Amino acid sequence: MKIDFSGSALKWLWLTILFLILDQVTKHWVAGTFELYETLPVMPYFNLFYTHNTGAAFSFLADQGGWQRWFFAIIAALASGLFTYWLAKTPASNKVLGIGFALMLSGAIGNLIDRVLLGYVIDFLDFYVGTAHWPAFNVADSVIFIGAALMIYDSFTNESTDSKK
Repeated sequence: MKIDFSGSALKWLWLTILFLILDQVTKHWVAGTFELYETLPVMPYFNLFYTHNTGAAFSFLADQGGWQRWFFAIIAALASGLFTYWLAKTPASNKVLGIGFALMLSGAIGNLIDRVLLGYVIDFLDFYVGTAHWPAFNVADSVIFIGAALMIYDSFTNESTDSKK
């Protein structure tokens, strides 16, 4: 089976790999440099804060008995397969959607690696205003968000429809 990277958005897989490496390197750097729950103020409204998230977004289901580790790992694995399929089916000319899928794939794999190997996701980006903190997140979460935003943007600009003409 030959995979044609030139005709599909699979040509954006290099972004997946780049951000996957960035995600894993930053998580391992934080885990090796900080003590758990240690905070390093970087600038007003932003800290590096090392924490473990056994749940999903916003620590959803984090307080459960551990079953959520494999539940979220299965979801991330299925999402990774779906994003790869969509990349293969998206025309190379649709850059916005292709980049979006590549970024979401990277984030899904990055957090999947943590869940399977560690049982939790390493989070460390902490934005706040006053004493109100946004839940900590990581590079994988960031690229998932950016990828989803690109997918939504693409749906409003109709690039998918235009690229098939």
